[in-house]
Amino acid sequence: MMRLKLREVAAAALRDPRQALLDALGDTSGIEVFHNQVCVATYIAPPKIFKNEKGEDVEWHSTDKGQLEDRFQGKAALVIALGPLAFKDDNIAKFGGAKLAVGDWVMTRPSDGLEFFWGDGKSGVSCRLFDDTNIKARIRNPASIY
Repeated sequence: MMRLKLREVAAAALRDPRQALLDALGDTSGIEVFHNQVCVATYIAPPKIFKNEKGEDVEWHSTDKGQLEDRFQGKAALVIALGPLAFKDDNIAKFGGAKLAVGDWVMTRPSDGLEFFWGDGKSGVSCRLFDDTNIKARIRNPASIY
C-alpha cells in the first residue's frame, strides 16, 4: 500500500510537487511538534517526460525501487510543522537569523531524521522529524537535489 501512495504523490508532482505532498498529507493539524524539531514530508520525484520517435510526450515512471530510493535516500523535503523552539538561538546553536516556515523546501541528510508515515492507517506519506540543526539548507527547487 505504501508504494501506491508513493506512486500517487510522484504522478501528482508533475504539476506541483508542493501541492502534491500537501494533498497527500491532508489535514496535518494533528501534528504538534515539540522542542526544536522540524517535521518534513519527503519529496518523491515525478515521472520524467521524454519525446518518442514520433515527437510525442511520453511519461517514464520510476520503478517502485526508484521511488523507494527517494523515500529512503531523498535529501529534499517539505516543511510541514515546526516546534516552538526551532531556529531559536540558544547556548549551543546560533542560526544567524535564519528562519523556516511551513511550505519551505529544505535539504537534509535522511539518516539524521526519524521516519514515520502520516496517513489514514492504510497508506501514508513518508515524513521525518529532525532537530533544527540537522536541516542543512533551504532550497527553491526540490528536483535540483539528489
